Parts: sequence; structure tokens; C-alpha cells
Amino acid sequence: MTDRLPLSVFIIARDEADRISRPIESVIGWVDEVIVIDSGSSDDTVAVAEGLGARVLHNDWPGYGPQKRFGEDQCRNEWLLNLDADEEVTPDLKAEIQAKFADGSYSNADGWRVMIRDMYAHENTPAPWAYGYHQIRLYDRRKGRFSTSTVHDTVRPDEGATIANLACTMAHRSIRSLDFQVSKYNRYSGMQVEDMRSRGRKLPRWRLLSEFPASFLKAYFGRRYRKYGWWGFILSVNYAHARFLRVAKAFEAELLDKRSET
Repeated sequence: MTDRLPLSVFIIARDEADRISRPIESVIGWVDEVIVIDSGSSDDTVAVAEGLGARVLHNDWPGYGPQKRFGEDQCRNEWLLNLDADEEVTPDLKAEIQAKFADGSYSNADGWRVMIRDMYAHENTPAPWAYGYHQIRLYDRRKGRFSTSTVHDTVRPDEGATIANLACTMAHRSIRSLDFQVSKYNRYSGMQVEDMRSRGRKLPRWRLLSEFPASFLKAYFGRRYRKYGWWGFILSVNYAHARFLRVAKAFEAELLDKRSET
């Protein structure tokens, strides 16, 4: 199959020069267009993306959901495939999507979930036991759009839309390094607290005691990080600390609120 699919791929990015080539190279040439929405990179993200054939547009950062909705609006096709800058379409997933467009079966559903599996810097492919989650990434934008949440970037299908699962997986290079992971967790936990407070949600204080151990067990056993050996132990500790940070920052915000009231 050599014709390009009537499919638009869009990717949001900022300072991703070291990673942006992988998602673009995994789709360029077999889809109709690849669009990168850059929110103000200070590195060579724009030059790398344009050099690979992507169309790059600038949009100041409004939050995850709004940025992806902006990306949706820039696409010329109704069927969209969304990738993050740290993800890539695997050869098997590429073949599956091409086959569905070749025989028309892509239209059997309004949106398709894909399993996104973690892959680390020292790996060439995701481990068979790698943690993963299903997300709608291939979809008809007339039947669903990304949410407006500034923290959560999830496609919300319209009422009555049909959703099915693709069989193959997408690779997720979730962290560049442990330094990067810790920084990301710190930044994201702050965003989560802001989002919760904007919705009036409060976390009970007893979670200051339970959050770390419960999250460690969830990661080590539930996410099967134990299968990575010592690397999995490190991942579990970092995950648990990130979850604890969210509760701690929420508690800190409550203390600051009380001080301002006095």
C-alpha cells in the first residue's frame, strides 16, 4: 500500500528536539499530513520537525486539552491520529491502521483505542509486561474531541459514538532520564493540585500517611514494575513520591489559605 491515508496526524511539543523525530518518522509518508503544534521551543524542535516534512504551527500554551483541541482544528482531514512527542507508531500498528483504511473497516467505529506501552531509554522495544493504558487516538473528530481540561488530555466521544480497540500497541518513551522524570512529576503534581482546587475537590489528610505505601505497592505489583528488577524498584519509589507530592501540595495550599484568612 503506497498511497497516503486520508488521515491527519497532530503532535503537541515544546523543547522536544531530541525526541520529536521518532513520532514524525513513524508516520511521515503514509498519512496525508503531519502537524506539530509548538508552544515556544527554545531548542531545535521546530527545525527538526520541519526538516522531516511536518507542518509546524505556533500556539502559546493554554493547557493540555486546549492545545490538542487547537491541533484538531488545524487538520484538514476528519479522521485524526494523535501522538505525543514521546510516542511513536510501531510497525505493527502502522500495518494495522493501513489495513483498516485499505478495506474500509476503520469506519466500523467512530474512534479507536490504542494500547500505549512504556519504553525506557535503555530499551529498543517495550517489554512484554510494560505498563500500558488504552486511549482513543485514532478517531473521527465529528464524533468526538479532546476534553477542555488543562491537565487531562483525553478524547471525549459524543453520545452514541462507537468505540473499538486496535490490536497493536504504540510505544511510549515516557522519560528521558530519572532527572527528567522527577522534574516532570514535580511539575505535574502542582498542575493536578491547581485543577483539583479549581473544581473544589479536597483530599483527606489521612492520605498523607497512606499515599506513598499504597502507591508504591500499586506500581511495584499492579503496574508490574517488579519485573524490571532494581530499575522497577526505582520506578516504583518515584511513582509513589509523585503521588505523595500531590497530596502534600494540596495540604500546603490549605495551610496557605488559612493563613490568608487570618
